[in-house]
Amino acid sequence: MPVAAPGEGAQSVPESVVPAWRGGFGRLWTAAVVSRFGDALRGAALPLLAYGLTDSPLLISLVTAAGLAPWLLFGLLGGAVADRVDQRRAMWAVDTVRALLMAAFAVLVATGHASIALLIVLAFALTALQTLFDNAATALLPSVVPRAALGRANARLMTGQEAAHRFVGAPLVPVLLGLGLAAPYAVDAASYLLAAALVASVRTAAPERDPRPPGATLRRDIAEGLRALWRHPVLRSLCLSTAVCNIAIGALIGTLVLLVKGRLGAGDTGYALVITVYGVGTVVGGLLASRITDRLGRTRVLLAGGLVQTGCLLALGTLPGLPAAAVALGIFGFVGMVWNVTEVTMMQQSTPPELLGRVGAAFRTASVAGAPAGAVLGGAVAGAWGLNTPMLLAAGLFLAGVAALIPALGREDSRGTPRTRA
Repeated sequence: MPVAAPGEGAQSVPESVVPAWRGGFGRLWTAAVVSRFGDALRGAALPLLAYGLTDSPLLISLVTAAGLAPWLLFGLLGGAVADRVDQRRAMWAVDTVRALLMAAFAVLVATGHASIALLIVLAFALTALQTLFDNAATALLPSVVPRAALGRANARLMTGQEAAHRFVGAPLVPVLLGLGLAAPYAVDAASYLLAAALVASVRTAAPERDPRPPGATLRRDIAEGLRALWRHPVLRSLCLSTAVCNIAIGALIGTLVLLVKGRLGAGDTGYALVITVYGVGTVVGGLLASRITDRLGRTRVLLAGGLVQTGCLLALGTLPGLPAAAVALGIFGFVGMVWNVTEVTMMQQSTPPELLGRVGAAFRTASVAGAPAGAVLGGAVAGAWGLNTPMLLAAGLFLAGVAALIPALGREDSRGTPRTRA
């Protein structure tokens, strides 16, 4: 049980429990995994299709950029809408629309009418819809599982999605492409429809919300969510730390292929190896995240995790040889998944239900904003000072991210439970 500081009360969060698979959580988990499987198919097949449609690196990169831009433009709006509507209905409605878009796109690919402009529009539209879906999903989970089960529920959701993405969806793309260029997109459309049906079958109580004040607007709703995040010292520090660390991760992702194939002299097989080891690390991290957090407490997990990931980045930037890089990335992925599970659970447990969509949107928007900037920065640093320097830059940024957590540590007890005023 947490111990209150003098003059303060403490809200205790019970030890984490295992969420029941039967009922709402099992269906929500299955829907999330099926949807991520379809996303993996599209994510792996779309760049190949773009490469076949144009030889312009700029146009090909615009497909990726179009898939990120909606989070910067609509992320906060999606959170505000998610707090106004029935999240379950919003999720299955969005997936139904995405299924129709993907089915139409599959037909255009099959008939030879796809173009690079169409790919850019499709990537933008799907991610714009995703801003509402993901924010609604974050807000819905606490109504499907008990508060004490959120840690394990988030771990199982993230682990299932990661496994479906890395070890099922992406490896299946070459097989589906053998059946036809449109096959991955047709299967993706079917995955959206199945996910929509599963979410629609979840039975939850109607969301309880206070009557909206006169003159309430989406702009005011967004501002209210941002104020709630800023006024919560623990979540504010965690969000700032995440934003800084995601700049570092952008630098890592944007230049990893240069490090592996250029500095280490490994070919495509070597690059595939380190990516695979990273994926294995994330899945194992998801499986053990709740146990680690229960044993160490959230504060220790976040601090130790940031320091370990800093060490992994230093190893990537200094140690020679492919095995060292693979081990470093495997540990980096393991610790990163534990961090992600802990972060999302803290946000869900510390935020009033009526604000979950907006606070969650602020976290995601901060994350997406940092990664593209980090990728550009990493590329510039690599070109100026060497292929290993982006990893050293990323290590420095991770240390800054860990330092951003320090002001909030005194406001948490030994198990990482935020203290609140009585």
